[in-house]
Amino acid sequence: QVQLVESGGGLVQPGGSLRLSCAASGSTRSVFFMAWYRQAPGKERDLVARFRSGGFRDYADNVKGRFIISRDSARNTVYLQMNSLKPDDTAVYYCNMGVVEATAMGDRANTYWGQGTQVTVSS
Repeated sequence: QVQLVESGGGLVQPGGSLRLSCAASGSTRSVFFMAWYRQAPGKERDLVARFRSGGFRDYADNVKGRFIISRDSARNTVYLQMNSLKPDDTAVYYCNMGVVEATAMGDRANTYWGQGTQVTVSS
């Protein structure tokens, strides 16, 4: 079984910064997909940033130039550095990983979600 454990959320004033972390643990062989999503109250879960094949990074238009996704492949960890935060960034942030894991039936690819971490931007 694989677990994704998030940390780094909290309350911050507009213009401030936060750094989120998400680490995969358990029977992880490798990680082939890493992304961050967020969900504001009453809204759908939206993609914030992701790595795609070739190491390229995609960002939602409303976070470009402010957020940076990075990773530590050796630690199966993905980060989201959030700068110049705005009240509209308030949401629960979720990491999402595609993982190859060891199972009794051999290696299998599955997708996992973190537990979510609250980010609140308010004065």
